[in-house]
Order: sequence, then structure tokens, then C-alpha cells
Amino acid sequence: MNSNVLLIEDNHAINQVLSEVMTREGFTVFSTYDGTSGIQTFHKEHIEIVVLDLMLPDMDGEQVLHEIRIKEDIPVLIVSAKDTDVDKAIHLGLGADDYLAKPFSMIELIARIKALLRRASQSKGVSQAFRRIGKVMFHLKNFEVTKDGQRIPLTLKEAKIIELLLTHPNTTFSKKEIYEAVWKEEYYHDDNVMNVHIRRIREKIETDPSDPQIIRTVWGVGYRYEDPTVLAEPQVTNS
Repeated sequence: MNSNVLLIEDNHAINQVLSEVMTREGFTVFSTYDGTSGIQTFHKEHIEIVVLDLMLPDMDGEQVLHEIRIKEDIPVLIVSAKDTDVDKAIHLGLGADDYLAKPFSMIELIARIKALLRRASQSKGVSQAFRRIGKVMFHLKNFEVTKDGQRIPLTLKEAKIIELLLTHPNTTFSKKEIYEAVWKEEYYHDDNVMNVHIRRIREKIETDPSDPQIIRTVWGVGYRYEDPTVLAEPQVTNS
């Protein structure tokens, strides 16, 4: 697997171990030890995935992720010692794609990297969805929405969730169905990841995220996009 990995980890010993393991797996690894050099390398090289430590000596990980997302939406795997900070790990700034809590096994690290690269490759053919709802314009191919004239970037997962709901108006999807359609893997009844993604989407697209009008909650079932101009489709009832 000849993919370019950007590793941003300030601990030199950990950095060396991770770099050696990924290199043995066939990755080309660009090792950096702070946010500044990581961003510089990202802009200079053709990076396909980023492994990012949250705790950096020169800047917050949110700044690093923001700089990455400005350019493109490649997979970002967060590694952090804060294993309880799931929300921040998944949605740091503009949104990471996955996280690993330290300490973790090298087998798990490689498995996560390969899975993220595989999903990114499968998603390159994301449809050129273009939809206006009120003052919100969706440009799902470019992973962004325009709200009140302001461009707001979406992560790949957010774009895929929105695309699924918008292309099936008035159909309720369970969390399990959304997860398996977007992540392309089995759902293990962990609602936290889905709840965080939906909340972040609403913060970006809804006028009042506490009273969503675009992505509505169907209590005990899941989520749906309601379009009064489209006839209702049969409802999904499994949770």
C-alpha cells in the first residue's frame, strides 16, 4: 500500500515507532514533531492521510486540522491520551474522521489507517448533489454548504449523511442504517458517534440547531429530511 502518510507527533520516541511500523506496512511516512512543520509538510507533499496528535508544543490540534480542511478533506486520524474526550476527537475543529486513545496497538493503528484510506477511495465518486433549502445551499461534491452567503466546510462523513437524507426525503433512517450506509461497516449500537455527527451538521446548517427544521429527529427511530413537496415514502421502523 503505497500511500503517503503525514505523522504529526511531538514525542520523538513514539513518532519513531509509529513511523517505522507504518513504513514496514508499505506507507511513505512524512514525520513531523509540531503543528507548524506538519502544516508546511502537508502543503508541500501529496498527503493522503494524516495521523495527528492532539497535544502539540506550538499550537492546538484544532488549528492544524483547520489548515488541513481549508485545502482538502482527506482522512484525519486523531491520536490522544484523552480517551474520554470522544466528542473533541471526532469533531475537533472542522471534524476528524476517527480517533485512537493512547496507548493503542500497532495492529489497530494500521487497521484504522487502511480502513480510512479504503473509505476515502470508495467515496471519490460522491454524487454531485446540489440542493437549496431556504437560505441554505448544499454543494455535496465540494463538501460544503453556503448559509447566508457564507461558505461552511463539511467533512466527508457529514456530506455523506446529508446526501443520504436529502436524496430520500420524508424517509426515516435509523442510526444503524445511517452508520452502515456512510461508514460501510457493521454498527455496534454505539450511538455517541452518530449523535455527535448529527449535532455538528445541525450547528452548520440549521438556523436554530436546538429546533432543527432540515434534519429532524424521529424519537425512538432515527432522523429524516422532511420535504412537503415530495410524497412520503414508506417509513423505516427499526431502531
